[in-house]
Amino acid sequence: MMSSGTHSKLIKTTREERFMPMSKLLKGAAVAATTLALSVPAMADWSPQGPIKLMIGFGAGGGADTQARMIAEHMEANQGWEIIPEQVTGKGGLNLANKLKDAPADGQTIGMIVTESLGYNLAAGNAKFLPSDFTGLTTTAGFQMAVVAKADKGWATMEDALAAAKAGEQLRFGTMTPKLTDLAYLLGKNNGVEFNIIQGKGGKSVMNGVNAGDMDLGFMAGIQAKGVKSGDYVELASAIGEPLVNTPAAKTLEQLGVPFNAAGYFVIVAPAGISDAARTALTDAIIAAIDTEGSKANGLINKAFGGTSIIQGAELDALLASDYAAAGGLLEAASE
Repeated sequence: MMSSGTHSKLIKTTREERFMPMSKLLKGAAVAATTLALSVPAMADWSPQGPIKLMIGFGAGGGADTQARMIAEHMEANQGWEIIPEQVTGKGGLNLANKLKDAPADGQTIGMIVTESLGYNLAAGNAKFLPSDFTGLTTTAGFQMAVVAKADKGWATMEDALAAAKAGEQLRFGTMTPKLTDLAYLLGKNNGVEFNIIQGKGGKSVMNGVNAGDMDLGFMAGIQAKGVKSGDYVELASAIGEPLVNTPAAKTLEQLGVPFNAAGYFVIVAPAGISDAARTALTDAIIAAIDTEGSKANGLINKAFGGTSIIQGAELDALLASDYAAAGGLLEAASE
């Protein structure tokens, strides 16, 4: 069994909760977000009393790290604040989260991770903290997470790859996180095949493995876009619960028998308890950095991640809470 391990305490959700459309789940939160936006002071009413530390939960030099640093650069130029980036990597963002939760709630320490860090990773890691120990500021971009193979494999769909596995071909399936490893395991199990799952480190590990012929297929989170457009790669399945931008006809994991997906976002969070004024000011400054046409961060996000995805306020609080709750269902399914 290719699971990330067993866990002493699982968070269970009903089938209806796991399948509930995000639009319904967040409908009430959106109303609350509007109320919040009308009740807090404007950005000009708050400013930091010193440098802002921006912890970055990704390796130096990659697309996520570059995105964070471009956001910091724009905030410095626009707000006149001093932003100090600091790499805090490891354990799928949990090292950063553990450090951030104990920082003063003064708005001067924030961190960039992915929603999976406070969802699946937090639940699987049995950490002694919860999403409620953080204040979500805003998401910046989503992932075009897909199951990808080189075009010269001759597969046009996930069904083609599954047929090859059923015919006796031992397929090596690349992943880069425990959650994706569980999803790959379930994709095989629920379709009557057993993949040889190889979990690498970092977003480029699967692409490098596929290019080198060490992996036959694997999850990629948007890095494949250029290769898909050039015809070098094929997106076999969507892992985000909706059609992919470049391959809208690709079936979702749900359509392939897996009632879970890998939809997620880059997100910037602060410790719980920061003031409404600080939350608003920081959120507005980040959104200006990523959503201003012509800014470096906006250009990178458009190119690498298909455009900005902005979720903030109560809607973001609801998203982080629901991701954490739903993680128990995946952990339970993958441990069977």
